[in-house]
Amino acid sequence: MKRHLIIILTVLFANLGLFAQEYVSPYYKVGTIDGDMHKAYQRVVSALKSKGFQILGTYHPAKKKSLQVIVFTRGDLKSVLSKVKDRGLLGAAQKVGLQQKNGKIQVSYTNPDYMLRAYVRADYPKYKPVFDKFHTDLKNALSSLGNEFTPFGGKEKASKLKKYHYKIMMPYFTDPIALKTFNSFEEGLQTILRNVKSKPGVKLVYKVVNPATQTAVFGIELTGQDASGEAYFLPKIGKDNLAALPYEIILQGNKATMLHGKYRLALFWPELSMGQFMKIMSTPGKIEKRLRSVCE
Repeated sequence: MKRHLIIILTVLFANLGLFAQEYVSPYYKVGTIDGDMHKAYQRVVSALKSKGFQILGTYHPAKKKSLQVIVFTRGDLKSVLSKVKDRGLLGAAQKVGLQQKNGKIQVSYTNPDYMLRAYVRADYPKYKPVFDKFHTDLKNALSSLGNEFTPFGGKEKASKLKKYHYKIMMPYFTDPIALKTFNSFEEGLQTILRNVKSKPGVKLVYKVVNPATQTAVFGIELTGQDASGEAYFLPKIGKDNLAALPYEIILQGNKATMLHGKYRLALFWPELSMGQFMKIMSTPGKIEKRLRSVCE
């Protein structure tokens, strides 16, 4: 009898543990507002600046005027992420997405909790108070545009994000693609900034540069007409998740890398079925080719 009771209690607590699992979504929907895209952009920028956020850049993904991404950061976030040695600065660029639907503008943003758990990984608990303050202030800033703050875009176990991968044999955060090794950080910085202006299929949206740690992140619009282009892959995997863009190159010291497309796209479109992923099968390789050209 005692043995049976122990088994029952063990199963019960195991099930309670399952129920207690924390799930995190990649995006929040703030709400839907009236007006045109330009006015919505102005309202978002004003709201962000009111809480000390810095605007890094903005653009229309896939060249669609009905879509707009606003990239922003803040000093406290950049400061702690600069201490994360393995590409932590990638998390400094957070994004708001604007999408015109039925005459109204839907406002969403990347969930810092989701993104930073994946990018900061083992160091996440150390800096969580800073991340929580950042997100609280972001919600307060955007509350002037809506009060829904509904998570969407799929969900993942919070505890799994530090080792996220889409499927077995798929890459992890720790499997970046090496693009180029330069002679110095300065050479890499100047080469990338020069090439992104002249190479086809790419355009610079923003940059974050920390000379003290010799680290830089470049957010790059993918304008190509082939499978590397946003106009090709975004409609196939979901425009609602537009705040995932633009794609990034990170330069650390003299080494330029990028997150593998099979990791980067899957992380921000976690609801993708294998069938949907197969529709953009050539996209990760094509993006790599585009971003490699920026480093040549």
